[in-house]
Amino acid sequence: MRAAVLHGPRDVRVEDVPVPVPGAGEALVQVHRTGVCGSDVPRVLSDGAHSYPLVLGHEIAGVVASVGPEVDDALVGRRVSVAPLLPCHACAQCLAGRFAQCPNYSFIGSRIDGGLAEYVVAPARNLTVVADTVSFRDAAMFEPSTVALHGVRHAGFDGGDVIVLGAGTIGLFTLQWVRILGADRVAVVDMNPARLATATALGADATFDARDDGVLAAIRAWQGGTGFDHTFETAGQNATMSLAFAVTGVGSRVCFIGNSHADLHFDHATFELMNRKEFTLTGSWMSYSAPFPGQEWRLTAECVADGRLRMPAEFVHGTFALEQVMDAFALFEVPGAVTGKILFSPDPTFQE
Repeated sequence: MRAAVLHGPRDVRVEDVPVPVPGAGEALVQVHRTGVCGSDVPRVLSDGAHSYPLVLGHEIAGVVASVGPEVDDALVGRRVSVAPLLPCHACAQCLAGRFAQCPNYSFIGSRIDGGLAEYVVAPARNLTVVADTVSFRDAAMFEPSTVALHGVRHAGFDGGDVIVLGAGTIGLFTLQWVRILGADRVAVVDMNPARLATATALGADATFDARDDGVLAAIRAWQGGTGFDHTFETAGQNATMSLAFAVTGVGSRVCFIGNSHADLHFDHATFELMNRKEFTLTGSWMSYSAPFPGQEWRLTAECVADGRLRMPAEFVHGTFALEQVMDAFALFEVPGAVTGKILFSPDPTFQE
């Protein structure tokens, strides 16, 4: 089969490699779409990979081509989304249902070969069966949806006024999940007008441009001054993390879903707001719960199929062939060049 193999920083080669063979409890998935995660960018453009050679790609959608021993043959031919985490299922964290905290985990597309190939092997229990009416494009975006939903669930979301800081893919999924789960009002903050327009189309009651002078006063005026009941930070930036402390309410809940890639700095007065407001601050990591892979994956499949969770065209920047991997990743070096999810298709002539 053809695979885009990472041999070192900026060194991706499309090569003929053996088709993997599913073992006991595993399935072979014919890949139709694989998405690029932000964590993939340093793996290609710098030295962020764990080892070489490696086939990247962990946001995978395809069709089950064959199964190994101990897997029901009825799975063959089914459309699936692949959960990439490979926990040990035996440690104390796994037995407690905290699979993302497994100290012995592996991961498809970063520690073992992933979906930038014509086929990938995964445990059958990592496959979420998708309705035939759901496109492979949409199924390849299940993983970021589940990341958003995991944060919403982990924060103990129970309605009320919500603010989402960051309107990237994770932020727009977070907006939709709090809407689906009963938010009263939802505000979204970003510095990209196109993303804010998409947020409005997806149900935001108000949007705010983070570049505007007086944005904090405008947010407070719209909300009413008591602060938000739930604040979700999805951008992983100093500015939005500090803003989270300022806009949240007394006794509220703040969840950092976004991953920061730089040191965080809070002035003492901002940090003291956590004490004064006695809000609960939590982080959120990946997208798994018991029974594995979790309600996050099952609800995503259900809500995409019935139309409650939407993935508009604006979510996707473009779909590329495997031979275009380096061209696609080069876009991440140009500020503002990537406007949505980048997808790869092993067969660019394939039509849904």
